[in-house]
Amino acid sequence: MEKTVAAVGFCCADVYEKLNKFYPTGNGVDWGVHLARLGVPVSVVSVVGTDSYGEKMKEALAAEHIDISHLRTEPGDTCKMMMDLKNGTDRVHLEEIEGVMANYALTEDEFDFVARHSMLHTDLFGKVLDKLPAWKEKGVEVVMDFSVFSEDPEYECEKLFPYVDYVFLSYDGKKDDHIKEWVKKIHSYGPKLVTATMGELGSICYDGTTLHEFGIVPTKVVNTVGAGDSYIAGFT
Repeated sequence: MEKTVAAVGFCCADVYEKLNKFYPTGNGVDWGVHLARLGVPVSVVSVVGTDSYGEKMKEALAAEHIDISHLRTEPGDTCKMMMDLKNGTDRVHLEEIEGVMANYALTEDEFDFVARHSMLHTDLFGKVLDKLPAWKEKGVEVVMDFSVFSEDPEYECEKLFPYVDYVFLSYDGKKDDHIKEWVKKIHSYGPKLVTATMGELGSICYDGTTLHEFGIVPTKVVNTVGAGDSYIAGFT
């Protein structure tokens, strides 16, 4: 049976006014575009506005052969992230204009649509976290990007870990015992694999038995946006 994946929750338009460019993005969208280019059937389940960015986002994702049947359009502005580049490659987030994402809530039909997929991807900001236990119960594998690792209890991540199969997080510190112990602790909550990316220091992944460590493949950086999402897509 062919596996299908869904990017669920947050999406936005990254707008580079100085460059007169925009890109459809969001952690799951970036992930989905890469997988679609590899021939994996991908759906995006989220919301855009009635402005030109909403229309352009749908056109761009459809051109990537992504199923946008459940990428809802609602009156208002598409969520936008105003962007800039520092030193020509380093991303700078200037301002988020939340738009229609502010009141986004999954419908029952959208929940059922996602449940028919083999795997889903979401993050802390997609406003679908309360649905993770039910999707897990229906056998959907969950990939989740927990963003920059923090022990701040704001998101109560410990409550989410049992419903996530593949945990990904980025860590700004050194490849030290602190992060190594944390990936092991997170694994104890139930995920199959826990992976931490550390930029030029490479990444580590714990499977319950072995702590795997790997370096980087040097490359020419055009823009650091989506680097982590690209990693997660390749891993997936």
